[in-house]
Amino acid sequence: QVQLVESGGGFVQAGGSLRLSCAASGDPLDIYDIGWFRQAPGKERDFVSAINSGATSTSYRDSVKGRFSISTDSAKNTVYLQMNSLKPEDTAIYYCAAGLPGSSYDYWGQGTQVTVSS
Repeated sequence: QVQLVESGGGFVQAGGSLRLSCAASGDPLDIYDIGWFRQAPGKERDFVSAINSGATSTSYRDSVKGRFSISTDSAKNTVYLQMNSLKPEDTAIYYCAAGLPGSSYDYWGQGTQVTVSS
């Protein structure tokens, strides 16, 4: 099992940057596929980005391609989401999730709020 804690959210003006962290305890993160999701007020939770176990493949939703970057630090057992050129529509609670390859995302963090002002 793994426990996930997100951090790094905050308030930023449009065009700014934030780096979200997803720190894990328990199992090493690199045995899991890791995903970042977000949920804006009144909307469903959406996929943002993912990195597979072993960090050989990444994926992004179209609206964040070229602006967001997912990466891992195995030594710190942490996954990052670097968010650049932020837009007001990126405002949401951001969650990280972990799942064994081929399985669903079974482990979720508590979320971190990102607010982008125009």
